[in-house]
Amino acid sequence: MKRTPMYERHAAAGGRMVDFGGWELPVQYDATGIKTEHLAVRSKAGLFDVSHMGEITVEGPGAEKWLSRLVTNDIFVMKDFQVQYNIMCTEAGGVVDDLLVYRYGPEKFLLVVNAANVDKDWDWLRKHLPGDGVILENISMKTAETALQGPAAEAVLARVAGFDPSALKFFTFTDGVSVGGIPAIVSRTGYTGEDGFEIYVPWERGAELWDLLLEAGKDAGLIPIGLGARDSLRFEAGLPLCGHEYTDTLGPLEAGFGFFVKVDKSGGFIGQPVLKRQKEEGLRRKIVGLRLEDKGVPRAGMDVADPSGRVVGTVTSGGYCPSLDANMALCCVETPAPAEGESLSVVIRDRPKKGVVVKRPFYDRKYKK
Repeated sequence: MKRTPMYERHAAAGGRMVDFGGWELPVQYDATGIKTEHLAVRSKAGLFDVSHMGEITVEGPGAEKWLSRLVTNDIFVMKDFQVQYNIMCTEAGGVVDDLLVYRYGPEKFLLVVNAANVDKDWDWLRKHLPGDGVILENISMKTAETALQGPAAEAVLARVAGFDPSALKFFTFTDGVSVGGIPAIVSRTGYTGEDGFEIYVPWERGAELWDLLLEAGKDAGLIPIGLGARDSLRFEAGLPLCGHEYTDTLGPLEAGFGFFVKVDKSGGFIGQPVLKRQKEEGLRRKIVGLRLEDKGVPRAGMDVADPSGRVVGTVTSGGYCPSLDANMALCCVETPAPAEGESLSVVIRDRPKKGVVVKRPFYDRKYKK
């Protein structure tokens, strides 16, 4: 398995290492555990090693026009040094991956893609390259990344940053700055529902960055966070996970992320005709939130049944939400879907466990606007 520059730090800190898409990463730390790590991010701050994520640069005079054809959102409305959430779709309207697009200008972009999909995304982008005018570079193995998340994140970063983090607005980034003397790209987005920053540095300086951030945040309650809490945090905040809320057959409109799909944008995009038709004709299924009232932990792939016992869908993501002290699920069900307050059941070990449909996201996101 591949290892990030912080691997030795995780092992020394008692990280329980697992295989995550070919990377050896901590699912949790023995001294804390998933619930403690989760609540630390909600109340103080957490540090995530996300060096396994993929980074791909897109450059050239044709970059803006070409990239627009690959993603569902409108990159022409972006300002320089803005970040935009985006989705790459197949011709059939399914999802290749969701990603963040960092815009330097019309001739230069940085794409940050999911770790498990780096090779697939790279092949997809190369497959659709024009004859000239666009140059791609996969810089994933040159780039280490940490995510500093939580209400204390800005104060912690300010102690070591060579710039004022408070000046960095939500979904923007800066380049050519330093963090603890290390050259860095810093953005302010987040995958946890909390305020936070992503810090990209040269691969060989990843461990150095990890150490200095943990030291800077020691008295603020900053602790390292594993994959388990990373998933429970994004789940509470209603954020999608590719392979769960998005698949090659489950598209962005069905997942409830139509805001990021501009079906009428100039120039079109791959999958646009299918998604436009879905929007016009209405969806045959959609994802709803569910809070279990019976005992049981819902997991992805479990059947979802209506009050009569008829199976009407499946769980895309599920589990215990520490901030809510409740077992919750995202369920992809047939339309017309039940409204908030109505009942659905998750079938756990052949027994229906009753739940009530609730609003998404489960947790009120606390981003700094």
